[in-house]
Amino acid sequence: MLVDDLSTTSGYSAIAAPAPLLDVRRTLSWYRHGAADPTTRLSATSMARASWTIDGPATAVLDWSGASIDVEAWGPGRDAAAGAALDMVAADRLPTDLPDHHAVVTRAAHVHRGVRTGASGDLYHLLLPTILAQRITGGEAVRQWRRLCLELGPAAPDAGPDRSPRLQALVDGLLLPPAPERLARRPAWWFHPLGIEAKRARPLTEVARIADRLWDWVRLPPPELTYKLRLVSGIGPWTIGSVLGPVCGDDDAVAVGDYHLPNIVAWNLAGEARADDRRMLELLAPYAGQRGRVVRLLELAGQRPPAFGPRRRILPMHRW
Repeated sequence: MLVDDLSTTSGYSAIAAPAPLLDVRRTLSWYRHGAADPTTRLSATSMARASWTIDGPATAVLDWSGASIDVEAWGPGRDAAAGAALDMVAADRLPTDLPDHHAVVTRAAHVHRGVRTGASGDLYHLLLPTILAQRITGGEAVRQWRRLCLELGPAAPDAGPDRSPRLQALVDGLLLPPAPERLARRPAWWFHPLGIEAKRARPLTEVARIADRLWDWVRLPPPELTYKLRLVSGIGPWTIGSVLGPVCGDDDAVAVGDYHLPNIVAWNLAGEARADDRRMLELLAPYAGQRGRVVRLLELAGQRPPAFGPRRRILPMHRW
């Protein structure tokens, strides 16, 4: 990997990476929460992302339309954001070979051999939308994430008047995640019109209160980080298992307590349409150390289990 000096004004860097061996878009896809995510825009050849860093707010743009992956960042936290963008791509982290235990997994690993496990190092940005996704549908979660950012997310740092029209179109209107100090002050009732009940509102504000500590926590080994996160009210195994992969690059992290994942794993690995967490972990046991990666591969390339019964109408919480 070739990385230029990140101390320049723009925070520019580049990676020399052979495009056929790296599926950049799918590697980055788990950092965007819905197509209308106000903090992250992802296209076939570029990604723009606004985030808080340990040094302050920043906007970073990744572009892989050419022979290399180029990164440009600006704002007070531009150097940290540029470095995080490279870590999210994980171009220099070749996937470990999986044991040839099941044909579906082996085939998925071959088809998606260009997908890497990145590590953003940004717990705050990943925890908020993950907490919102607790106990509700994915569609409702991404809508609530967008509304929360529109209410409390400041405008992302601007690149200035000299930016190209293409760059301008990519970053115009981009928002930072909710400012921690603004989010921390909100009482539980404030979230109700957004469709967020108190059980999810409280962990959101708690994460905002400890936002500064999260930069130290993310440097801990996954078991120690898991222990720290479980001390936060409203954060349990599902939330922790969902963030350890994209934040820390933990290939073994599995979201226990998910409504769909046990069924997806059991259907693809055992032909069973329904399963619980115990059965899911039993089927994943031969892939210990890479269980989370196997789950991601099955989501990308596996078959969906059959659905039983009619679809239920979703009633937004603010209309209860």
